[in-house]
Amino acid sequence: MEETSTTALTETLARLTTATEALEHTIERIAATHENAGRIVATVESVREEELMQRLEAAEAKIASLLAAASAHSAAGRKTLSAGTTTMLAKSGVVLDAGGVAMEASAVDAALTSLSIEQRIAVKAELLRSGLLG
Repeated sequence: MEETSTTALTETLARLTTATEALEHTIERIAATHENAGRIVATVESVREEELMQRLEAAEAKIASLLAAASAHSAAGRKTLSAGTTTMLAKSGVVLDAGGVAMEASAVDAALTSLSIEQRIAVKAELLRSGLLG
């Protein structure tokens, strides 16, 4: 009986040794894969970061050019109202002085009550564009 248990223990020890070797081999493979994966991730992240920086610089350049164009447009933009808008406002009792004093939105709303919504929007848009609506 002692011989059987010694044989069983020897077989169990051999299986445990084989399993230990297999686990050590697996751990080595996982460590090597993890090292390679870390390098791959770092490479991908740096490429992505560079791409995002280029896109950010392009967006900032585009914003700067749009702001420059907008300021040039507003400087050269219209500072007077069309004759039709001036006449419509005069019929409603709003008289603009020669200095182009800005008007309050509530005064314009009161003056434009007799107009349709579309006409009110058009008049307000033109007043805003010309800088007369405060």
